Amino acid sequence: MSKPVVLIAEELSPATVDALGPDFDVRNVDGTDRAALLSALSDAEAILIRSATQVDAEAIAAAPKLRVVARAGVGLDNVDVKAATTAGVMVVNAPTSNIISAAELTIGHILSLARHIPAGHSSLAAGQWKRSAYTGTELYEKTVGIIGLGRIGALITARLQAFGMNVIAYDPYITAARAQQLGVHNVTLDELLERSDFVTIHMPRTPETLGMIGTEQLAKMKKTAYVVNVARGGLIDEEALHDALANGVIAGAALDVFVQEPPKESPLLGLPNIIVTPHLGASTDDAQEKAGVSVAKSVRLALAGELVPDAVNVAGGVIDQYVRPGIPLVEKLGQLFSGLANGPLTSLDVEVRGELVDYDVSVLKLAALKGVFTNVVSETVSYVNAPLLAEQRGIAVRLITEADSPEFRNVITLRGALADGTQVSVAGTLTGTKQIEKLVGINGYELEVPIATTHIVMEYVDRPGIVAVYGQEFGEAGINIAGMQIARREAGGSALSVLTVDSPVPTEVLDRVREAIDAQIFVEVDITE
Repeated sequence: MSKPVVLIAEELSPATVDALGPDFDVRNVDGTDRAALLSALSDAEAILIRSATQVDAEAIAAAPKLRVVARAGVGLDNVDVKAATTAGVMVVNAPTSNIISAAELTIGHILSLARHIPAGHSSLAAGQWKRSAYTGTELYEKTVGIIGLGRIGALITARLQAFGMNVIAYDPYITAARAQQLGVHNVTLDELLERSDFVTIHMPRTPETLGMIGTEQLAKMKKTAYVVNVARGGLIDEEALHDALANGVIAGAALDVFVQEPPKESPLLGLPNIIVTPHLGASTDDAQEKAGVSVAKSVRLALAGELVPDAVNVAGGVIDQYVRPGIPLVEKLGQLFSGLANGPLTSLDVEVRGELVDYDVSVLKLAALKGVFTNVVSETVSYVNAPLLAEQRGIAVRLITEADSPEFRNVITLRGALADGTQVSVAGTLTGTKQIEKLVGINGYELEVPIATTHIVMEYVDRPGIVAVYGQEFGEAGINIAGMQIARREAGGSALSVLTVDSPVPTEVLDRVREAIDAQIFVEVDITE
């Protein structure tokens, strides 16, 4: 009996092949040689890649036996996850392989800023001896503000506490219990910026976090403060940062990531008070070996038909075909839920009603958690680490099944409680032969809206002319409303409006509309596939 073919398309550590073991026919191909890659994929059941090999729809179509694409790293920009999912191909990565390396690089940047290490080296290497020019500051008893208290943020916290630093954090999704467990004070973003001597950012890059540190935020910082970004390019507005550094608004900065990489002709590179590195967060031998071994283990699990911890699109294992279409629906409901939640989550119920309860639907609880955390934490969320993220945040999670479903054949509801006592719920279903994903409920309001990329959810007091107000505002801003549905419980009470728009809406437009209609709830939710 022939062994399954596993294709290695880029150079990986020898430990990767060792982790695969003797049960596979391991072959090598140059993933950048397109013709060779497509030919080699014809009988491959798995392919292991790094960042240079493009596994797009064409590559997936050329691989009729392909069951898993494994990326030995964190990012998946070179993998068409949607095309893989459509073809039933699992995509896995190594989301935790670089977290220690990224945390340690952050510490290195903070130390370099505090003690002017790069500048001192360059000066001495040039034959100069300028001790007084590079007088630094101790970390001891200084305050560091960590924006985003996920796994990397927690690692940085522990390391900086060992220096005797006072650690404060801004993370709207962290409960007080989790912050207390880490020995961290969770504060508002403004308070963090005002109090911190060092600020380091560890957030996912989403429309909400893009440019979250701009001119206004930098102006709130101390003139002696430093800011570090080793997470994602664009979280700090680079133009605003340049102006702040050039004009002495803050003392210095360190960047490992940029909006454009490499940052050709960036004016930031010419400033004397910035330290830059070429995206080295994962660039350690240790992280690369961990990544290779991690995905090799995932490949073994996937080809054995078992649950794969780091699958990003399907959970793996035995999932009934009747249940499988609900997985992407529930992930999107999770993203909608987290978009509506305006504070830390304390409990989450995943309620499944209808014919689905005759099957094992436990994967839907995992999908819900994966969706809830997708745009909340900086690390990649998988079906196994999502429950861990919930546990770390003190979130109680239940799966509830009920055969009775009077309105739809099946309906799935995510219902949660926030730390301030607020209740949030979203419900969805699949309709028709094409299994169209629809949003059918928000906070008790009944509606039926096909789930799209960008939605705006508004709750306000129902009154004449309100639709014209926001319709005019969006129209004047060039925002096309592709769909709209309004739900209400009674005339003259509160109404909920869900808009589907063709593009994200600028923040200033959202602010104008929110004020114009005096909205009780007003959020833009962007859904990622």
